[in-house]
Amino acid sequence: MPNRKPFTEAAYRRTLFDALLDAKTEYGGNRDIVEDSERTPLTFSRLVVGAFVLGGKLSTLTQRGEVVGVLLPNVAGFAATFFALLGHGRVVAMLNFTAGLRNLRSALETAEIRTVVTSRRFVETAKLDELVSGLAERARIIYLDDIRAGVTVIDKIVGAVKALAARTIHRRHGVGPDDPAVILFTSGSEGVPKGVVLSHANILANVAQVRAHVALSSDDVMLNPLPVFHCFGLTVGTLTPLLVGMKVVLYPSPLHYRQVPKLARDVGATMLMGTDTFLTGYVRASDPDDLQTVRLVIAGAEKVKDDTRRAWAQKTSAVIIEGYGATECSPIITANPFDDNRPGTVGTFMQGIEHRLEPVPGLDGSAGRLHVRGPNVMRGYLMADRPGVLQPPTDGWHDTGDIVTISEDGYVTIQGRAKRFAKLGGEMISLAAVESFAAACWPSSTHVVVSLPDATRGEQLVLVTDRADADRSTFLSWAKEAGVPELMVPRAVLTVANVPVLGSGKIDHVATAQLAKDMRPML
Repeated sequence: MPNRKPFTEAAYRRTLFDALLDAKTEYGGNRDIVEDSERTPLTFSRLVVGAFVLGGKLSTLTQRGEVVGVLLPNVAGFAATFFALLGHGRVVAMLNFTAGLRNLRSALETAEIRTVVTSRRFVETAKLDELVSGLAERARIIYLDDIRAGVTVIDKIVGAVKALAARTIHRRHGVGPDDPAVILFTSGSEGVPKGVVLSHANILANVAQVRAHVALSSDDVMLNPLPVFHCFGLTVGTLTPLLVGMKVVLYPSPLHYRQVPKLARDVGATMLMGTDTFLTGYVRASDPDDLQTVRLVIAGAEKVKDDTRRAWAQKTSAVIIEGYGATECSPIITANPFDDNRPGTVGTFMQGIEHRLEPVPGLDGSAGRLHVRGPNVMRGYLMADRPGVLQPPTDGWHDTGDIVTISEDGYVTIQGRAKRFAKLGGEMISLAAVESFAAACWPSSTHVVVSLPDATRGEQLVLVTDRADADRSTFLSWAKEAGVPELMVPRAVLTVANVPVLGSGKIDHVATAQLAKDMRPML
């Protein structure tokens, strides 16, 4: 039966590799734990042995404490690589292969990455030859295919023997709970990407917080199509299920709207990860029986639209649980409890998280800029202008940059990013609120509102939408009927074939704003 587990300090005061060994002991070495679209599962025992075989090879090519870049998709081999590096005292830097060469080169420099681990098969399939060639100018590229080809019977025997003394060998590397484990890079959806350094304890605290907040069972099957270079896909979609004894099925692309529902049916997935954009695509493309085993959908990264919930309710009995987080918080900050799910909110705070709201001039006093502190909050940033230098959050507090309201019983509602407000006629206008109005006017479409400079008004709102017949007059008529002030109706509506989306599933606000600027002469 699904159940919650108490949140305790003991649950996260260890390393990720120790947590893997603890899960192996608790659930049994023969338990299938990681699978991918090729449908060849890894058991706990095979994963640990594989980590020692592969880690033995990688440790001869890297230094203890070195930050090693990992450029891999959602495949079972990623889990083996991840734990191979952590088990041998390395720090894993997750590289976003959709970010482009310029951003990836910046990531290498910011985190002082000298070695990148990838796969020839992946590079060829994803057509990343040019990108990897560019990275090779700044770092040594290690191909897992080449390492596997060189693994001998002796290597496998040595790996199996080491696995018998796994905990002792791991501890010889001197890694502690507060040491860096993973570096992820912010998506850059609102600005310049930064390196986010998460410790072993940060990530395990968030795993423990999720377990205390949402009822999970080792009998569940998690289908995770969200990329592991994004914290949501890594912590919630991969590490949490794995460490609670739940089989996790990794799929390499969230954009395969027909294949993901089919895989959900084939593996008997009971839980599914997704953003609103992806969840809409899955339910539309699914056949009637594809998603019938799914009981729980964990949604994040963008607001879940009412239209999306209705579409899922019409086809499935799954409950969509919406949460909210930030890479800097490993990532989950709030989530809706399964037994008191309130659509429209992002739920209540994880245990162990302190919060405070700072007033924002021009906004209603009930809303404020959210700051949080807790064991899941990052060790600090790595910035491009100071490579390798950790910049910790002041007194442990992280400024999320989000404007929220909190109900008397603790439910959080996101009003928008602090950067996503415009000042019009002396009033602060939430771009997210205008987007919700656009969604009410034109359901089943993607809408993004950007603020552009205006010679007379200072700022003007522009709606970018993939609704082909969208126009301002229709929106204005809807607004008048709905009682929405004309001030919140964009001055212009731009229609595009596709709204820019990041690999993580979030709207790419930087690219969308640039698109609007480029199209502005057409207004």
